[in-house]
Amino acid sequence: MLKGQLPNAGQDLVPHPGSLPTNGCQGPEKSPVPPLSLPEGIGNEDPQAKAKPFTPKPPTRPRLERALSLDEKAWRRRRFRTSHEDLATPSGTSPSRGSLQDEAPQPPTHTGSPPCLSTSLQEIPTSRRAQGSTGGGPSSWGHCISGMISTSLDLLHRDGASAGSTTRLPAVDQKAASNPPWTANSTGKSRLQSRLFRAHSSLGPGRPPSPLACDAKPSFSLLAPIRAKDVRSRSYLEGSLLASGALMGADELARYFPDRSMALFVATWNMQGQKELPPNLDELLLPAEADYAQDLYVIGVQEGCSDRREWEVRLQETLGPRYVTLYSTAHGALYMSVLIRRDLIWFCSEVESSTVTTRIVSHIKTKGALGVSFTFFGTSFLFITSHFTSGDGKVSERLLDYSRTVQGLALPRSVPDTSPYRSDAADVTTRFDGVFWFGDFNFRLNGGRVAVEAILKQDLGEKVSALLQHDQLTQEMKKGSIFKGFQEPDIHFLPSYKFDIGKDSYDTTSKQRTPSYTDRVVYRSRHKGDICPVKYSSCPGIKTSDHRPVYGLFRVKVRPGRDNIPLAAGKFDRELYLIGIKRRISKEIQQQQAPKDQHSSTICTVS
Repeated sequence: MLKGQLPNAGQDLVPHPGSLPTNGCQGPEKSPVPPLSLPEGIGNEDPQAKAKPFTPKPPTRPRLERALSLDEKAWRRRRFRTSHEDLATPSGTSPSRGSLQDEAPQPPTHTGSPPCLSTSLQEIPTSRRAQGSTGGGPSSWGHCISGMISTSLDLLHRDGASAGSTTRLPAVDQKAASNPPWTANSTGKSRLQSRLFRAHSSLGPGRPPSPLACDAKPSFSLLAPIRAKDVRSRSYLEGSLLASGALMGADELARYFPDRSMALFVATWNMQGQKELPPNLDELLLPAEADYAQDLYVIGVQEGCSDRREWEVRLQETLGPRYVTLYSTAHGALYMSVLIRRDLIWFCSEVESSTVTTRIVSHIKTKGALGVSFTFFGTSFLFITSHFTSGDGKVSERLLDYSRTVQGLALPRSVPDTSPYRSDAADVTTRFDGVFWFGDFNFRLNGGRVAVEAILKQDLGEKVSALLQHDQLTQEMKKGSIFKGFQEPDIHFLPSYKFDIGKDSYDTTSKQRTPSYTDRVVYRSRHKGDICPVKYSSCPGIKTSDHRPVYGLFRVKVRPGRDNIPLAAGKFDRELYLIGIKRRISKEIQQQQAPKDQHSSTICTVS
């Protein structure tokens, strides 16, 4: 067995038969170092060369990289975070007594941040490790390594405190730190290395180890990982139509709309200020003629109900969880709501709005216009809902309302114009690619009540075309005095005004108002053929007002855009969304319980 201590680098190993010395060491059953059997014939040769055939081997020689000077005498006064024993034991009884205690202290060099563990583990040069001592034995190797481990951790803790940092090192198991690494198997070595690595990479009790400091493959979230080389090789054409990675570019547009056209729903309804809402809005938002729901819904209301929030909740409830309210606004009794599919909100710019009041003397803004605009991919949209002056013969007043609206709406503001060279400062409708104007325009049918009733008795196809010959709006649009550049889909429905509330009969009061097409939807496209009407009709089943809602379904061409617009960043009315979904759930539960209640029976007892 070995007797004495490990020699210095320039000395020889002297084999001595017998047992291990007892000074500073315990017996084999308690010592962390197993007894080593040395073969005969070890001469004055390199100790490292002769240590190779032995099992287990001493640790490899550390690299001589000295980044910081250590205060060796301060090691004895250091403590582990989880230990209550002083590392500096009385002289002669220290298990790690050796050359480290005899080294002259050097002033510590502090840096602005805690040193890396890989550097602190290499603070001890080889001369110290191989240097002999009078008070140690073969187990001094293990205590030397444990001292290195404790010192590196203490150094990190000391430098972090000296720099004014509140960073605290996690606790390290003393048992794992004090046992020599070569007394354990490979699993023990990897466990010890992992603990040391976590002590370095996790500079706080709650921080996980940095994925950049380990060799293991990092784990990502559900989001697709972004490779660093893809970021480095970014296109400097960002914001251009040619950039393949642009959010609004052609590639992204083709993913959602291969034919580059979206489905648009536009509706207008004069509620007549009624508090009562229809029990079901499916006929309005989900008409039977449409096999599929639309991508974008825009609903304008005139003389809206007193509870505007309730109206918006009903819209959200009807369309369900696949849609969100992108924007909603009001101007007096004029309401407008914009709902869009949830997966399309990322391609919308900031939504802007503007208002115009045409009846200034009125305290309640029942007449005027409300405009909402935004850009979807590379196509800009403007939606206007209006309530023009009422009265059979007030055509000139309605023309004046139109002129005030196109001049008064200050849109767009911060969202850039997609084609500024085609814009007109005096007409807001020229600043957008697609414009939809809808509302209660109040244009009537000429000829009087008797003549209109006679036409209404004819067949549906004949009477509609005959009625439109008396329509004031159709006549004015042909003259070019209103809605310049606008078109209207073909009308195949009966006049939407004026009905008796709750009935299908036109006005039976003493005023005997003439049935008219007051509620209309017109559109204008900057590029010819970009807007194609699919359906244009009314909702005769909704009878809570003297007006019938009118809606239009359109296919609108969408162009790729540039990433130079302020985006809405996926913002929507979350509170409104949750309320609408809860209502759908509660109604579904009630419908499921209704059949059970009908089949249930009660037992009557006679006492």
